Amino acid sequence: MTAMSTPSAQRVSPGAVFAAALTLAAVSEAVASSLLSLGAADIMGDTHATPDESAWLNTGYTALKLIGFCIAPWLSARFNLNSLVLVATLMMAVACGLAAMTADTGALAALRMMQGFAGGVLVISGQTLFMLASPRKTWPLVLALFALGSVVTPAAIAPAIQGWLVDNRSWAWIFTGNALIAMVAAGLLLMSDGRPLPDLPRLRFDWAGFMTLSAGLACLTYLFVQGDRWNWFREPRIVWLAVAALSALLAFAALKARPRNGSLFGLGLFDFGDFAFAFFVSFVAGAALFGSAYLIPAFAVSVLGLTATDAGMLLLPSGGLFIAAMFLAAFLMQTGRIPPIATVPFGITLIMLAMWLLAGSNMQSGAQDMMTPILLRGLGLGFLFLSIQLVAFNSLPDRHLAAGIALFNIGRQMGGLMGVAALETLVSHGAALNRSVLGAHLTDGNPAVAERLGDLTAMLAGKGMDATSASQMAGQLIGQMLMGQVNTISFNAAFYSVALLFVLAVPLLIVLKITISHMFAKT
Repeated sequence: MTAMSTPSAQRVSPGAVFAAALTLAAVSEAVASSLLSLGAADIMGDTHATPDESAWLNTGYTALKLIGFCIAPWLSARFNLNSLVLVATLMMAVACGLAAMTADTGALAALRMMQGFAGGVLVISGQTLFMLASPRKTWPLVLALFALGSVVTPAAIAPAIQGWLVDNRSWAWIFTGNALIAMVAAGLLLMSDGRPLPDLPRLRFDWAGFMTLSAGLACLTYLFVQGDRWNWFREPRIVWLAVAALSALLAFAALKARPRNGSLFGLGLFDFGDFAFAFFVSFVAGAALFGSAYLIPAFAVSVLGLTATDAGMLLLPSGGLFIAAMFLAAFLMQTGRIPPIATVPFGITLIMLAMWLLAGSNMQSGAQDMMTPILLRGLGLGFLFLSIQLVAFNSLPDRHLAAGIALFNIGRQMGGLMGVAALETLVSHGAALNRSVLGAHLTDGNPAVAERLGDLTAMLAGKGMDATSASQMAGQLIGQMLMGQVNTISFNAAFYSVALLFVLAVPLLIVLKITISHMFAKT
């Protein structure tokens, strides 16, 4: 019996299976996308990859994911959405299964690109399918369920699981587990028997728009992922990539400005004021989500000396509040008690407070000291992301929904890339500067340094070391303390910078909202 003919009293089970299938499919993409957050060093060691070869495991995935975002709206209109999501999910399962069985760097890079493309198509077509198959009044709950996989998993859950697997098993287990998740999702999709969907107009494929936008996004991906490693614009390849990205994106904009501008992300999307506003907010939200998800484990590993498991576990408790905030907001919005925009200021305030509190962390901080701001971060992200998505998509007609979802996700992904790149540069350059400033005070003529060296030497000698070895070890301990302080100051500045991002962005976004409202009030 199909979903069209099943009595309403008997539709609860297929609906639950359908929701579980799409949520698990989104989880599989999130696990694949966050794989290198804690497992990069282990993969490099096991595959004997050079830094350049290893870089392509992340760069290739992200670039092909963005290309998948670009083509997914056309695929969603051209093919049956239920079948498209199933094929993308199976493609993810196959790519992850094969990746678990190879240690060849080239093959692994190719499979990561395959995972990225499948993931990009999966996220856009899956969310489009979920929303089109559901009444609009239920969209708050639908978006909250899908966000369990697409947003909460990479922000809070995946790092903990991956950290444990890296420490106790192998990075290959991450791929194996993800292949199983994708296979379960595919099985549930088959069990759900598809969903009735509205008819959508078929779009012609916009080759020129697709090629220019894909080229621009791919160049920007390499630039942001590898820019800090190559010292940014001091490296000719980064300069040429920046020029290529700018040229490609300008060509895409010129194509879209023509009266007959093709079918790929036409400017008609920005005729909807709420979507236009939410698209720009997605950059800031992406920077906050991915930037904080990078900073917290990196601080825990490099400053606090935690293992990959413990670093990943730091973010796990915030996942509970992330989920609670999303479903609370979904309930309030679905019952009509608050408009979607209402929780945005609350979410932004909580994230700013969390980053400000994290900026007070030091070498003596433990997991308990960091837990309060980490929980506040999860609560703030939950209130922010659901609201922004509802603001973006509520006003879009069905024919524009897939393109709107794709463009919103491109904005979030690019915001995340820019945010992480800026924070990596701030931490690395700040560490170099702080080391030179603090190191200048560690001279033999400094009485405090001499006293500290003497105390450490005496302590080590008292534990059985000879005088020469004790003196050398004391010098090394002083150096370790210096690097600990250097890294602490650098990360604190990075945490402050995320809070400052919102301080600067909020007034600009308010002005943008007012401007857009005035523009559409006149039309």
